Amino acid sequence: MKRYPQGPIVIAAGGTGGHLFPGQALAQELRRRGRRIALITDERVQRFDRLFPDADIYPVPAATPSGKGAIGLVRAAPAILAGIARSFGILGRIKPAALIGFGGYPTLPPVAAAILRGVPVCVHEQNAVLGRVNRLVAPYVDAIASTFEAPKFLKARDAGKVVLTGNPVRDAVMAVADRGYQAPADEGHIHLLVFGGSQGARVMSDVVPGALAQLPDVLRRRLSVVQQARAEDIERVRAVYAAAGIAAELSAFFDDMPERLAAAHLVIGRSGASTISELAIVGRPSILVPLPHSLDNDQKANAEKLARSGAAWAIEQKNFTETALAALLTTLLADPAQLAAAARAAKAHGQPHAVRDLADLVERLGRGEFQPDGTPLRATDATGGSGVLKFAIGGA
Repeated sequence: MKRYPQGPIVIAAGGTGGHLFPGQALAQELRRRGRRIALITDERVQRFDRLFPDADIYPVPAATPSGKGAIGLVRAAPAILAGIARSFGILGRIKPAALIGFGGYPTLPPVAAAILRGVPVCVHEQNAVLGRVNRLVAPYVDAIASTFEAPKFLKARDAGKVVLTGNPVRDAVMAVADRGYQAPADEGHIHLLVFGGSQGARVMSDVVPGALAQLPDVLRRRLSVVQQARAEDIERVRAVYAAAGIAAELSAFFDDMPERLAAAHLVIGRSGASTISELAIVGRPSILVPLPHSLDNDQKANAEKLARSGAAWAIEQKNFTETALAALLTTLLADPAQLAAAARAAKAHGQPHAVRDLADLVERLGRGEFQPDGTPLRATDATGGSGVLKFAIGGA
């Protein structure tokens, strides 16, 4: 294998903010170190290229198999194979030092192409559950950077590759990480932040306003709500808050979300990996509603990690009703000490050096210095690439 230690670092990321934000954080750190960055992503790149302003961006075809059967794999295979072919050519031209994939099917083509080219490869797992693409490529990559010590579905054969780095968060989040938590003062405002991930969540618009309207008058008068909602839901949500006399600021997107997070006394949201990491870095208590029916229940596993430590309260969506939420909020908002304890517990989960540690790992890979568990840098199993290709055409 010919190495190019001074070549660019390739970040393979796409899809949702949960995969893109850690990639953005890593790119920011690597740029501070003077590294060139290339981003290989799927064809939705136009929505996110502002997150990587200094990167060379290469969109490639990708597809997510629909359903669990072979038919979904067969339908996705042409796009995946086209993406592998295009990524193979890109990597040959730019001669990267290393490639890191952040999970999700948009990363499968560039990761598979890097394995076939002999480029040092790392994948990053943000969740408490090893994602399907990361699970697939784990036997063939050099390192698995992880947020959690032992993600579910990690096989014993791959455990020696795991490096506990944590989940990097963006510079804007780190900028507010040192703002200590101040519990709501008696008779003072109570700041609630409500959101449902990078695309918003209708369930938050359906449940939260009605629940807040059921709170006792003494609590309702103190509320100051910031809520992300889908554009088509904003007017009906605003009407509920207005009728209840609750001060609320609504938007489909807040470009200063880290500032809003730091100002919150309590957060109500989903439990994607980026949300969990940002709550921990800033140290804020939360009510978490995992996305139901997500692959492998990764959001449920994330929420349970925080809930077990007292940092959050997890509610499955089937139990997330106006009545249940109103009852929980009535208890929590009347007990500032409990909120403060949850904030401390959340802060204890924070991994403030995650981006540094991940950048160190990727650079070590590029220089040929990383040895997983004392074994050679790259596996000698010549079937690695063909195994990935076998999956890509639906044979795994």
